[in-house]
Amino acid sequence: MDIAPTIADSASEFSAQNKSATPHDLHIQPRNLNFARAEIDRRRWVGGDPFASAFFNALSVTFPEGELFFIDSLKKFIKQVPPKLRGEIRAFIQQEAIHSREHHSFNEHLKDCDFDITLLEQAICHVVTEIRKKPEYDQLVATMCIEHITAILAAEVIGNPAHLEDADEDQRNLWLWHASEEIEHKGVAYDTWLHMTKDWSPLKCWFVRCSFMARISFGFAKNRSKGILELLRQDGISGPRAWFGLAHYLLLGKAPFRRTLRPLLAFFKPGFHPWDIDHRPLIKLAESEYEAAIMDDAKVTPIKDLTAVDQLKKVA
Repeated sequence: MDIAPTIADSASEFSAQNKSATPHDLHIQPRNLNFARAEIDRRRWVGGDPFASAFFNALSVTFPEGELFFIDSLKKFIKQVPPKLRGEIRAFIQQEAIHSREHHSFNEHLKDCDFDITLLEQAICHVVTEIRKKPEYDQLVATMCIEHITAILAAEVIGNPAHLEDADEDQRNLWLWHASEEIEHKGVAYDTWLHMTKDWSPLKCWFVRCSFMARISFGFAKNRSKGILELLRQDGISGPRAWFGLAHYLLLGKAPFRRTLRPLLAFFKPGFHPWDIDHRPLIKLAESEYEAAIMDDAKVTPIKDLTAVDQLKKVA
């Protein structure tokens, strides 16, 4: 029996993970939109749905701290990658810095609605602090995994209008804008990982990224659920009503967790790349819902109370 073709096919499949599938004509463009004045008029701003509102609110609390970590993670490798990828990392940093700024404002508005997000902020700070203690390559693969989770959620939010149906307009636009940029830069951390591990064995690359994703996806689901339940408690919903209502929302109703399970599992296949599916039509769909403001690299809006402004000055 000639097993050579089988071996060759397997080797080709694994080696494919060392090649970027990011479209050559992709342009990552930071859009300097400002939603700071977009106050949250009602606690249940997603069409009066307490579970959907708590879901997006809990996500937002993670963004300022989490995205500053992503910036730091990729910045460590910016001088070691090819020029094209270096430019994409710069654009990634600009986009993430603005996301941090805008969700910082969103979270302040949550406080104005009498939500106490202290426990949620402490939880994400603890997680990020622990990851920052790990080696640089571990920080990179963690960034890559979380960016994939964020990107598939972003594609789901844009692709399924039911998620933000009847949401307050300003907040809806904020989330559509953020989601479109998460899709746009979804391959940057992954391409950085591919370049920095190009001398690793394909099996090692696959094992490391998959083992990290297994742990991170479980932690993401657990921690976000805890955050949502805390916000629901503050909104007067607790006990079995909160647990069953949240399970219905995440898995049966609008089902953001169930509907993103397949693209999450795709991450585990050999040769995977985030751009295996070209989601650029979703970016255009989202952009049709808000006014795009293309950012001039030399005119980055200051980020109040956030250290990302220093990142931008040094890298851009």
